[in-house]
Amino acid sequence: MSMLKTNMLVRSLSTSVSSAQMVKPPVQVFGLEGRYAAALYSAASKSKALDAVEKELTQFQKSIKADPKLKEFLVNPSMKRSHKVDALKHLSTKTSLSPNTGNLLGLLAENGRLSKLETVINAFKIMMAAHRGEVTCEVITAKPLDPAQKQSLEAALKKFIKAKETIHLTAKVDPSIIGGMIVSIADRYVDMSVASKVKKYTELITTPA
Repeated sequence: MSMLKTNMLVRSLSTSVSSAQMVKPPVQVFGLEGRYAAALYSAASKSKALDAVEKELTQFQKSIKADPKLKEFLVNPSMKRSHKVDALKHLSTKTSLSPNTGNLLGLLAENGRLSKLETVINAFKIMMAAHRGEVTCEVITAKPLDPAQKQSLEAALKKFIKAKETIHLTAKVDPSIIGGMIVSIADRYVDMSVASKVKKYTELITTPA
């Protein structure tokens, strides 16, 4: 996306016409969701509404998971965009959403991108975590980590972050990795799973000399 289009997106999300200068988020998230989230971060930062927007989006995300009809409404491609825009404007007014959150929902509806809403929310959460000095880390293991293992892992991961930063650890279980772990921290990705090693050795064995 060009700088011109990015600034247009920022102005569309922002309730202020004072400046088109974008406030850059503390961490970059790539892809379409990253561009929308960055524009939202800039607009919310200018209006000093970052925390309010994050709270509203988190609650909206919970509503999507709890209400199948709401999710169907968001992803249904057969419904006219104008109808979705009107419905979301009504919802924003009824639930007293902040202007930035309401503008995001309306813009996604206008552009036919509501199916991307959850990924935009997740991207915005990553930016807000970085804004608070939190470093998001995801660890995938074949079996759940016990408290001692989790504490030991957090201590090891702290060596990769700055002194003022804190670890926000998310632990997931995926039996298909067999053993070991897969770690994603900031822009680092380390696959130490048994499954990856098996694949590597299998490829070595089956590759003709």
